[in-house]
Amino acid sequence: MSKVGDFQVLHVDSSTGARLGRLTTAHGEVDTPVFMPVGTQATVKAMTPQELLDLDTQIVLGNTYHLHIRPGEKIIEKCGGLHRFMGWPRAILTDSGGYQVFSLAKLNRISDEGVEFQSHFDGARHFLGPVEVMEIQRRLGSDIAMVLDECTPYPCDRNYACKALERTLAWAALCARQPRADGQLVFGIVQGSVYDDLRARCASELVGIGFDGYAIGGVSVGEPDELIIKGIDDSIGSLPADKPRYLMGVGTMHHMIEAVARGVDMFDCVIPTRLARHGTAFTRKGRYPVKAAAYSEDARPIEEDCGCYACRNFSRAYVRHLMNTGEILGIRLLSLHNLFRYREFMNEIRKAIAENRLADYQRHTGLGQQDRGEKDRESNE
Repeated sequence: MSKVGDFQVLHVDSSTGARLGRLTTAHGEVDTPVFMPVGTQATVKAMTPQELLDLDTQIVLGNTYHLHIRPGEKIIEKCGGLHRFMGWPRAILTDSGGYQVFSLAKLNRISDEGVEFQSHFDGARHFLGPVEVMEIQRRLGSDIAMVLDECTPYPCDRNYACKALERTLAWAALCARQPRADGQLVFGIVQGSVYDDLRARCASELVGIGFDGYAIGGVSVGEPDELIIKGIDDSIGSLPADKPRYLMGVGTMHHMIEAVARGVDMFDCVIPTRLARHGTAFTRKGRYPVKAAAYSEDARPIEEDCGCYACRNFSRAYVRHLMNTGEILGIRLLSLHNLFRYREFMNEIRKAIAENRLADYQRHTGLGQQDRGEKDRESNE
């Protein structure tokens, strides 16, 4: 019988470093590799919890920074914790807000103690340090809490990367000592910018502190495509094989399959839902703009041979009409389809790993080739 925090590597693909795994959380098991839909403000945009359950979603994300700003962890705790507040019965991972330190840099001031920042919502001043971040996540009651880290920008000179690394490690050690919610797991985050020795050192020292899992952070922050893969390679070799590995904020299909082949287990990104709101549909052959005039009389579904609710019931012409007239249903149908496509993608990856043919799958499918160069680390949807 597995207990909370157990991570089992069930099978390793013979042609790559990819592995099938299972992480046990306080709200159920999570089969890996897994893509986690982003629910920044206690909701995956345009989706109901039941629709996510119908997609067999096992875990979603929330964001500590945004939930602290609105509605506040006190209200969520009073309402029974984040799971009850958002009506979600399965696992939740909460990002610590470290990425918002990076993305909202003009509103914050970083010190060794933490981050003083001005709310993007009402201008009020706040402070988040390691103690505060872990206390918020404890009160939220998420299944996986992330440590506070400093996500460096690109480009980043070595001197600044070193300072940020020292802060990240000091904050991680302090986070590890803080009280947790019952059954709550804590993941450390590897930083180090584009410097291989800094990433290796950060990973090794985090392992020395001891966490339930390890994330690779600070990638897809504006660097060239090849440096994203390098950031993974520079980090993963120093992470233990018996703990889950999480690549933060990377969600283009070609990046995910490259990372899976290297032994990454968990992913999150706003891409499938954000691009849906702009009229982009994901398919096995790539992605396309449904709002384009070429689809105005197209009676085919969003993707042929797709089993999602949108494709079973509606045409491209109808979805295009909804999007171009500002009807909410268009966004909902595209969001549902895109998340269904991502679920199918991860199912196909897991099947290929189980059959020891991930390398062949990667060579021959061409999945995600149209995504090359796409950068969308933004997680404050």
